Amino acid sequence: MTSQPDRKNLKRAAFAAGAALAVVAVAGAAPGAGAAPQAKPGVPQLKLIAASKSVTLDRWDWEGEPPGVFLDLGTYVQVENAPLEFQVTRTSYKTPVVARQILRDGTKVKKKTLPAGLVEDFSGLPGFLEVSVTDAAGKEVATTKGTFCPNNASGRVRPDAPATSHYPESCPTNPFTLGSVWGVEKGWAANSSTVDYDERVDLPAGEYTARVGVAKKYRDLFGMPDERPTVKVTVRQQSDGGEGAAGLRSSSAHGEHGQHAAHASGGHHYGPRGADAPTPPALSHALEDRGLAHHLGDGAGHTDGSRVAPALQAGAKAPTGRAGVPANVPKPDLRSLPAWDIAVTDGEDGDVPGKDYLAFSANVWNAGPAPLVVDGFRSPGEDLMDAYQYFYDAAGKQVGYTPTGTMEWDPRIGHEHWHFTDFASYRLLSEDKTKEVRSGKEAFCLANTDAVDYTVKNANWHPYNTDLSTACGRQNSISVREVLDVGSGDTYTQYRPGQSFDITDLPNGTYYIEVLANPANRLQETDLKNNVSLRKVVLGGAPGARTVSVPPYELINTP
Repeated sequence: MTSQPDRKNLKRAAFAAGAALAVVAVAGAAPGAGAAPQAKPGVPQLKLIAASKSVTLDRWDWEGEPPGVFLDLGTYVQVENAPLEFQVTRTSYKTPVVARQILRDGTKVKKKTLPAGLVEDFSGLPGFLEVSVTDAAGKEVATTKGTFCPNNASGRVRPDAPATSHYPESCPTNPFTLGSVWGVEKGWAANSSTVDYDERVDLPAGEYTARVGVAKKYRDLFGMPDERPTVKVTVRQQSDGGEGAAGLRSSSAHGEHGQHAAHASGGHHYGPRGADAPTPPALSHALEDRGLAHHLGDGAGHTDGSRVAPALQAGAKAPTGRAGVPANVPKPDLRSLPAWDIAVTDGEDGDVPGKDYLAFSANVWNAGPAPLVVDGFRSPGEDLMDAYQYFYDAAGKQVGYTPTGTMEWDPRIGHEHWHFTDFASYRLLSEDKTKEVRSGKEAFCLANTDAVDYTVKNANWHPYNTDLSTACGRQNSISVREVLDVGSGDTYTQYRPGQSFDITDLPNGTYYIEVLANPANRLQETDLKNNVSLRKVVLGGAPGARTVSVPPYELINTP
């Protein structure tokens, strides 16, 4: 029996598959294609191109949701003469985001600040792409605008371009991101399409033409020609459980824990963020049509965002000899972000029916300057692993270790991996912050799910373990290595079994969600004074119909 496709998964797969198509098309360009005329040294030349003359898009009609398609048209921003690079930062949550273009000419580096207010978050350049769709009779039936993330799926346009891109693989969408780096290598092209999963374009099945251009303010800013490629669009109708529903995956470097498809057995509700179960790879219909399906996946000069990190390997055996931590060795700096994605739910599998739960997302990140590296070792027949934190000098040589608690196997659906204990804890505090009214102490599988600040010292723009399904071992593992890299954070959503606060019998009023990193101080850090964050919430309603309102956190207005 075929299970009903998971809607969130199909939404994300629509973008991932389209990105794979466009990368293949660009990477296959003829040698020398896109060579730039004379230009100023260190100044990138940008050009909008279409990877294919035609695309096929699926229209899904889901009950209770507006029908339509996701317009991933496979257009790219080609970069020549110099890399396109931006540094995007904010000094605190009280200050706006500032975006600066980095211009590199050999050893010379210049910074050009983009106009104030142009970039408001870290997801990319808003309103960059302008799309007009006409039907077979030439009548305009839809117009859209799109954000351009330079870190989108990308590929080389000529063989003498750099073999790999050193820039990050995505633009962060965590509301509490502090710093990001965007970039496209010279001789590469980055997918200009971003899909708004909350707003589909209502196009019935049929044939269309899409004309794509770049907004004038960006053409003027970057000196781009006003070129508007056209793409033939075939929209075909799909339905729940129909052809095309199977075999889709959700993949996003630095995505949240989850956003994956439901298990084939169906029935389990994973909440808005989904669960951690791995899903099969997507197969782009357009790639099938062109016989290029074998190109799916990442490789040199070909990064479509579908990479799944292999499991990290712990040491061959538990460390021996005397434990010790040199005094001046670099250490991680764990910091907690305020809670977000806050909502009242009726619970998850394992929760008591008829109760009200306060669910939220929480993140602990590493500001560096060293990664957090924890190995777990299991004695034969034991249910727990002994955990050790490792330390390295500036050259990457291991120079110390210390015992740091345990790891335990979590068999619950939506987890099913090894958790490092005492990494973080949650508490719901009274309005005066003096009383703990609910506790949510938890263990964690460490993974680099979110790029919180890639401008800090030693930030790793290409963390290894970004996928939970492979990062934290299997039930029969004898050892596990878990890493939180510099600049990245680990988001856990509280839409998971046993992790949300039971608020059924709490009186209405004001409370604070506390996120505490390293609660028992078992982990060695550079600073223990920045491990706590608080987010104000106001509970209302009646049992069975509780409500929550979330005031802004300084300039962050995401509940």
